[in-house]
Amino acid sequence: MNPLKSKFPNTITTPPFSGTARSVIDTSQWFSIATTGAQGPHLAACWTRNILALGYSDQTISIPVWRLQQTERNLTKDPRMQLLFVSSKVVRAAGPGQGLTVSGTGTIHRAGPLFEEARQTLQWIHGVLMLSIHSWNLHLP
Repeated sequence: MNPLKSKFPNTITTPPFSGTARSVIDTSQWFSIATTGAQGPHLAACWTRNILALGYSDQTISIPVWRLQQTERNLTKDPRMQLLFVSSKVVRAAGPGQGLTVSGTGTIHRAGPLFEEARQTLQWIHGVLMLSIHSWNLHLP
């Protein structure tokens, strides 16, 4: 899906997640984070249960940070990122399995209210990667 421009300049209104998109996130076991740095693309894998613990919305996804050093270095130079979720539990017309890509920009918060609130839920975190969602798309019909 393409992002929709709102009536405010420089802001993006993301279409709400469909029920299928939410099901992919809610039933995936893990997801990957893609960023780009001087060495090219970089992927990091994380457990979806940690996103679910912090919650997500149609506009943002909060990702707990324990390490993710290369991801953080990449985001300081280019904040664009993508998440890839895959679930074998989502059933579609052709059978089981569905993928979801979420695109946007990310910033890591290591202090402040967002971090402190997240740390009350997951004490082990060293930060929160906040993804501002620009678009999303399902992979299979």
